[in-house]
Amino acid sequence: MTTTATPSANDKLLALAAMHCRTAGSKLSTAEIQDYVAVLPGWVHVDDRIEKTYKFANYYETLAFVNALAFIAHREDHHPDLGVHYNRCSVVFSTHSAGGVTLNDIVCAAKAERLGA
Repeated sequence: MTTTATPSANDKLLALAAMHCRTAGSKLSTAEIQDYVAVLPGWVHVDDRIEKTYKFANYYETLAFVNALAFIAHREDHHPDLGVHYNRCSVVFSTHSAGGVTLNDIVCAAKAERLGA
């Protein structure tokens, strides 16, 4: 008898982080967003966006994260809204042209999550 292993949350996170953004993504349903957010530790779905606040020991670590995330956002051509503070950074993804959360937002959130790994 052969059994197929169900992918773990970490496997799903790695698969999402390996993807690249596509142009003209469509808005995901609430159920789809909740399924994706379930594998993004600490991320929450609020209204038409997903968000997370990352905490750091100091300003230097916060800015290192922000710079790394800025590099990823530029490469993917998909940019978050950021709130940068001394020891934390709030990251918000939403695709304004789609009117909510798209797969591109999920992919970029997964890439941000890998920065903190």
